[in-house]
Amino acid sequence: MRRYLALFLPFLATERLYPRRRDDGPDDAAPFALVERKGNAQRLHALNPAALRQGLAPGMSLADARARLPQLRVAEADRRADSEILCRLAAHCERYTPLTALDAPHGLMLDVSGCAHLFGGEAGLVSLVLGDMAARGFTARAALAPTPDCARALARFSSGGIFPLDEAEAAVGKLPLAALEIDDDRLLALSRAGLRTLGDLASRPSRAFAARFGADFPHRIERLFGREDVRVTPLRPPPDCMVERHFAEPLTQRESIETVLADLIREIRALLDRRGQGGRLFEASFFRADGIVRRVSVETLRPTRDPKIIALLFREKLDSLADPLDPGFGFDALRLAAPRVEAFESGQGDLVAAESQEAERELGELLDRLTTRFGRARVLRFMQGDAHEPERAGYAAPVAIASSSSAAEAWPRPPEGEPPARPLTLFDPPQPVEVLALAPDGPPARFRWRRKMHEILRAEGPERIAPDWAFFGIQEPTRDYYRVEDVEGQRFWLYRRGLYERGDDLPRWFLHGLFA
Repeated sequence: MRRYLALFLPFLATERLYPRRRDDGPDDAAPFALVERKGNAQRLHALNPAALRQGLAPGMSLADARARLPQLRVAEADRRADSEILCRLAAHCERYTPLTALDAPHGLMLDVSGCAHLFGGEAGLVSLVLGDMAARGFTARAALAPTPDCARALARFSSGGIFPLDEAEAAVGKLPLAALEIDDDRLLALSRAGLRTLGDLASRPSRAFAARFGADFPHRIERLFGREDVRVTPLRPPPDCMVERHFAEPLTQRESIETVLADLIREIRALLDRRGQGGRLFEASFFRADGIVRRVSVETLRPTRDPKIIALLFREKLDSLADPLDPGFGFDALRLAAPRVEAFESGQGDLVAAESQEAERELGELLDRLTTRFGRARVLRFMQGDAHEPERAGYAAPVAIASSSSAAEAWPRPPEGEPPARPLTLFDPPQPVEVLALAPDGPPARFRWRRKMHEILRAEGPERIAPDWAFFGIQEPTRDYYRVEDVEGQRFWLYRRGLYERGDDLPRWFLHGLFA
């Protein structure tokens, strides 16, 4: 049986600006509201408990609210900031379960199946989560039930609690019809039929409701009563392999953090070893005592489970962070996950090829360290593109992607003793040059580039390339490429854009690359 913990923060928007203190009494806070413009009027968006007790309600115009309560304090609503703080709270709750999802508005949904025993049972888990919310200044209600819809309804329309399957059905039956969270017209139709609670709906045949309110209506009732389970979609996909540690006293020293991280690396190595797998991506999550979560990830070119290599990559990453890892008041939980794993082959190698395999392994470790230190976007590998145009025949891709890509094919080698047909790197865009040719469609005899005249000693070509009309456009002229060498021994790759023989207007010359 699965278990879901629904958290509802009814005053998230106002408590984001004015957090609730533990010692605040019911009359300590002054009435406060957030307002936003709707049409031509400022209307109340969210209220704190003190303002609600004065008879104010969301949707009321600010002018009416001021008339009733002149001392009301107001501020502009910021839905984006509300969403950001809710995402931060969701990240904090990942210490209890990796299956954490947003439950709009102002709620979280945690799939805690199989997790409660790690925190002293379901009662201990609920108490711990509510204590965390209170420590951050947020009023929260929690309900633990067999399905997400059931837990949500009990958290938002009752005082919450822990509900086994048999008790959840009875508790949901006492909830008002508003727990259906349907539009006002359908809610009015149900109330006019004499229905007041969800229990009244359960005692009626579902076929009649399906005909009147749609085929999904009976399923909504089944989910509310815990009879139909629809799994939550977590904010982050759960990793294939994960280990973690929780601490009674938060860790603040770098040495202690690295020691615990090394222990977690050994634990995850044992898990991967039993599965016959190796990790391509490892992610360490550092949960701070104040709710902030820092995540640091490293990736490798090939599957690995060597603790020394993984620890070395994390040390390189932590040392190169632009924003250093700040423990603040300390980390009270650490988690190490392997979000991407692959089959790991550990068979005996070929003794003849042992030297080349060792060199390849050392190169892979070097690339892993460079990628970790400088970032994957700065360690690139040249890849062969599936196109005949020079601009698309090759491209640079991160080495981590290129190593696992099917496009990582060997470059065609020129005949032995022959120079390469094209330069390795090209000018983007090609640079215009002034060319003098002996014949209109012949090779260049001399050209001027960057205010310097180059006398051509040798020229080879042309290599005629017709650009792809689907990519460059149907009006793009044909190009004739020449490999040329000047009297000083410098080699260039020139092309003429357009052909005289076809009547193209004013063909122009460009320098596209330099040979080494």
